[in-house]
Amino acid sequence: MTKPIWMIQQSTKPKTLELYVYDDVKDDEENWWTGEVKESKTSAKYIQAQLEEYKDISNIDIFINSYGGSVKEGLAVYNQLKRHQAQKTVYIDGFACSIASVIAMAGDKVIMGTNTLMMIHHASMGAYGNAEELRKAANDVEVIDQASCSSYLEKAGDKLSQEELTKLLDNQTWLNAEQCLQYGLADEIAGKEDKSIEEAKQRFEQSVRYQVEQSKKDIEVPKQFTQQKTNAEKIMMAFKQKEREDNK
Repeated sequence: MTKPIWMIQQSTKPKTLELYVYDDVKDDEENWWTGEVKESKTSAKYIQAQLEEYKDISNIDIFINSYGGSVKEGLAVYNQLKRHQAQKTVYIDGFACSIASVIAMAGDKVIMGTNTLMMIHHASMGAYGNAEELRKAANDVEVIDQASCSSYLEKAGDKLSQEELTKLLDNQTWLNAEQCLQYGLADEIAGKEDKSIEEAKQRFEQSVRYQVEQSKKDIEVPKQFTQQKTNAEKIMMAFKQKEREDNK
């Protein structure tokens, strides 16, 4: 029995559901000869059924390594995840290409490995027919394209403009983790955050040491007064001196 492309399972973390997108996103397939239907573990219908089964979850962890697939199925999965009340964390484990990158945009937090990639491009479709039908197909694919584009822009916020996104899509751009972070398509690079925290801690400790050293300098007694005694010490010394003289 082969491992399912999407794997839904209860995580060891409380009230957390784990989803794995580790292959093409596609609908159910029907055998033309036998009429047998092969269920797709990446279809929107399948994912919706799983989300319905685990209604009380508070976290969804989504792991992605996919070249993409059906825009229809991917957009539906994106919206199913997007409207779910759980906190969604997406982990890019390898590639998040085409519609798989759109699914990633459903994450409240997107985490990429240092060596992972995302690829974005305009929607595409096959078409046949007369000139009028082909013109309609071109118009249709533009509308479909705008739908997926809105997902990138919503996630990126003010880090990515429509003009910049169009250029990236025109060039069928591969983006590494740093670039995704720059464009707002990712929120964190795995491993890098720990290093940043350690660096911040070191800078804080250096700052504290500096402030302590400065405060010592501010209250330092001038050298010419370091040997001076208090009045009490002077009286005590005089008393001891007189006592020694009397005992002679």
